[in-house]
Amino acid sequence: MKKTVAFCTLGCRVNQYETRAVEEGFIKHGFTVGKFTDKCDAYVINTCTVTGESDRKSRQMIRRAVKNGKGEAVVAVIGCMSQIDADAVRKIDGVSVVLGNGEKMSCVDKVMSLMGSINSNDDCIPVYDIPDIYHYDKIEDMSVSGSDNTRAFLKVVDGCENHCSYCIIPSARGKVRSKVPEKVVEECKAICEIGSCREIVLTGIETAAYGLDIGSDLATLVEKVAENPDVKRIRLGSLEPTVLKEDFVKRLSSVPTFMPHFHLSLQSGSDSVLSRMKRKYNTRMFYEKLELLRKYFPDCEITTDIIVGFPGETEEEFKQTLEFIEKCRFLYIHIFPYSDRKDTVASKMDGKLSLEEKTKRCAILNKRMLEIRRDILGGYIGRKMPVLCEQAKNGLVHGYTPNFIEIRFENNTAKPNDIIEVTLSQIEEEAEFVFGL
Repeated sequence: MKKTVAFCTLGCRVNQYETRAVEEGFIKHGFTVGKFTDKCDAYVINTCTVTGESDRKSRQMIRRAVKNGKGEAVVAVIGCMSQIDADAVRKIDGVSVVLGNGEKMSCVDKVMSLMGSINSNDDCIPVYDIPDIYHYDKIEDMSVSGSDNTRAFLKVVDGCENHCSYCIIPSARGKVRSKVPEKVVEECKAICEIGSCREIVLTGIETAAYGLDIGSDLATLVEKVAENPDVKRIRLGSLEPTVLKEDFVKRLSSVPTFMPHFHLSLQSGSDSVLSRMKRKYNTRMFYEKLELLRKYFPDCEITTDIIVGFPGETEEEFKQTLEFIEKCRFLYIHIFPYSDRKDTVASKMDGKLSLEEKTKRCAILNKRMLEIRRDILGGYIGRKMPVLCEQAKNGLVHGYTPNFIEIRFENNTAKPNDIIEVTLSQIEEEAEFVFGL
């Protein structure tokens, strides 16, 4: 019988991509992918460590894998939590393999070497020295050859050198390391030929830093990917606003398959908070980038992230954030209450807000965000827009417009990957999506 392996991915889109690459490695070695809730021969947990809460969830899923495997499965833990605190991961009863962020593709070999061992026996736990990630000069050799969805994430760059005061990720991911354009183009071709994907999202830990280490740049990469006629839509992962210079934006606007949606990491609408966060911009600079995007991309929509309750955030600073989002008019905001991450500068700052206060401010921000979102969506009612169908079931189709507005409409013949002109007709009650005709 074939061996079974199950996966659990925590955290970002890059982790999703990397899990897919590791999964394909197991399949090539004859494994069948099972459900994480079932008893399998092996489990792989790709961890996140961006906050203390992320660590807690990672530990929870590791213990769940041990339980599901009933002490007879090989449990491999990979990713950012492993890289940052390998010793703590090794101490979790039942863990068999611990790998960092430069050696994920060796996971299948490590697991296969341990098949048949009992994890409850500590003698079976191999202890690997996880190297300092800053010793890696090149991006780990990994790729994917398909996608389960119409949209595929493709990691083009690893590492981050921003060192924001609240973030541990530079220590977990190391310096910027880019994948050469030829490899990216080759991977896009494989994804489109083997999978059912027609939309590519080029992403990374710091997507905007692509090419700095190899003499290339993100705009050139987009242009090369766009040469593939099977790639119908191209998007970018989260961007640092500083990359958005006029030449860069102008070049992107000349690529017909590049979609007019950008996710820019704001984090706060208060200049004093941004300074304490050690971000590389202020609100004036950020807003200038929005104006630049809207100059070159008609119907461009922007989404963002905001951390609420950063240490020392006053009522006035929070008010400044509310006023700034009014000015920016984001289509959507991912709102996060500040969560301490040990070993960061912010974790040692004074002025920590209570959970009650952070929760209250998150609710206020979310309410205002939804009001702005509803107003933006209202401007599209009655317009006809192309929708890439992602799901089609029982006559109900779910998909996205070029500027990333979620649409649902009735159509009995549409299939995933079809692009259909749809008239936007009505905003859903909670403004999560728009109905179309």
